[in-house]
Amino acid sequence: MARDTLTREQILSTAIALLDTEGLEGLNMRALGQRLGSAATAVYWHVGSKDNLIALASDQLWQEITLPDPDLVDWRTAATTMATDLHAMLTRHPWLLQAFGSFLMFGPGKARHDDHLLAIYEAAGFTGAAADQAAAAVFTFVLGNALGPAAAASLTRKLRREGSSNAEQVIGNAKAEAREIAAQFPRLRARLDTHGADYGAAPDNTFQFGLQAVLDGLEALQRGPTR
Repeated sequence: MARDTLTREQILSTAIALLDTEGLEGLNMRALGQRLGSAATAVYWHVGSKDNLIALASDQLWQEITLPDPDLVDWRTAATTMATDLHAMLTRHPWLLQAFGSFLMFGPGKARHDDHLLAIYEAAGFTGAAADQAAAAVFTFVLGNALGPAAAASLTRKLRREGSSNAEQVIGNAKAEAREIAAQFPRLRARLDTHGADYGAAPDNTFQFGLQAVLDGLEALQRGPTR
């Protein structure tokens, strides 16, 4: 594809698909150009650099999050919707969590999300720094819950890059060894046959349980001490 027929939108959508399957470590301009049927130099012409490409692709992902109108729904419904959409987006695109630790993350997509998030907590009655704290508390809770799936995806890719013919078997062997260690501790032993014992996993509905607990706490803070 020639430089003048290639568009930034095509580059970003293809880069996101490549990042979803290969992670940050699997993204390079040559591989991206091959997917686009274009030379790497044409890709550089549109996005400037690999770091800028990652920043642009990352910012695009924030458009996937629903922004409920705080005038039409109560603040808890709006906060739950945004947190749930964020968690789903991070699960679909686990490389974004990698990018947080390696790149400066900003842009109109994330700014739009962050501004609306503050509006939700202002609608709940939080003002000034308290609104920022409430939004940050929920945001970091969601990030923490998305780390498990991201870690599992990253580990599988790492094993595949290192030439392991069966990444699942390597992980299975490590889990078997971990079970032997866990069996020495009574509370861990009692949970060995549950879903939460899987690598990077948690018990069913853990995210929903935790999110509602955080929002309960914020609602209690807003109501103030009971007499």
